[in-house]
Amino acid sequence: MSEPAGAVRLRGVTVSGPAGALEALIQERDDRRHALAAVVCHPHPLYGGTMHNKVVHRVASVLHELGAAVLRFNFRGAGESEGAHDRGAGEVEDARAALSFLAERYPSAHLWVAGFSFGSWIAARLAASEPKVERLVLIAPPIKTSSFEVLRTWAKPKLVVQGTMDDVCAPSLLEGEFPTWADPKELKWVADASHFFDRQLGGLAEALREELKGPAEAATSRIT
Repeated sequence: MSEPAGAVRLRGVTVSGPAGALEALIQERDDRRHALAAVVCHPHPLYGGTMHNKVVHRVASVLHELGAAVLRFNFRGAGESEGAHDRGAGEVEDARAALSFLAERYPSAHLWVAGFSFGSWIAARLAASEPKVERLVLIAPPIKTSSFEVLRTWAKPKLVVQGTMDDVCAPSLLEGEFPTWADPKELKWVADASHFFDRQLGGLAEALREELKGPAEAATSRIT
């Protein structure tokens, strides 16, 4: 039996990055009818982070559920991606290459960027340097070890989701930093969730749906 038009597929793709080929996965409909597209950045590659991380997978799944074509990729040196870890500088350029890949594939789509932990630091700096990014989603941003100062002047919608029991990115540090970021912004807490949202991935997904459903519907309403 043939697959119906517009069926969802998860495809392996290769993104041309500044340090070599980047391994990536894109989740999209066959008919390419997406008015919203999002890049999701994974946690620290030196600590085992890849695009297959369970939090990254869940974020990507929710974004796709809300109507987005979603690209997740491995930073340089992670998985099958070429190159070597560059302490965050080169990784921003990897993310920029991923965003460009998605923008070329969906030239009229609204573009969002998301990231988890180390990936949220990369996502924040990418968004702040790319005017075409319309919305930012940060999961457990590493406030203690990384600077998010760029968000103090980045006046576009940003959503932060954090577990109340995060033992890697302390909630108290986020509570001190978040008020300094430019509006519009929203902070959602997932009760009893650890840094990796162990047994709380459902709570993470629900927080994302609650805050992003409206904006996603507004973006995807242009599909005819």
